[in-house]
Amino acid sequence: MSDQIDQLLALKTWAVVGLSNNPERAAFGVAKLLIEKGHTVIPIHPKAEQVHGQIGYAKLSQVPVKIDVVDIFVNSELAGAVVNEAIEVGAKGVWLQLDVIDAGAVARAKDAGLLAVMNHCPAIEYKKRG
Repeated sequence: MSDQIDQLLALKTWAVVGLSNNPERAAFGVAKLLIEKGHTVIPIHPKAEQVHGQIGYAKLSQVPVKIDVVDIFVNSELAGAVVNEAIEVGAKGVWLQLDVIDAGAVARAKDAGLLAVMNHCPAIEYKKRG
């Protein structure tokens, strides 16, 4: 698992699904940290808000650049559909956040050749790595 985490953290363009301008939500802080670590962050939210100065989109399919990692901050019940979208847009990996659990979706992602991490947080993983 650590190897997949390292590979995902090395990728630069992250679409953060569920990212809004609500500073109380975990996605807001994680996105800020990803930007500080040099990643490009693309907010994905039905409101398509601009967050941390980054233009937002309602769907992954609307993003005009290649997405490396789809970081999933939605309820577990919705995660499978997001993983399917990540596969469709040609992402290199999916990251299901803490408490976002869908083993079937992770298996589909891996079968499609994507890197996949479930029930982890990139902010915590960065802290572990110094």
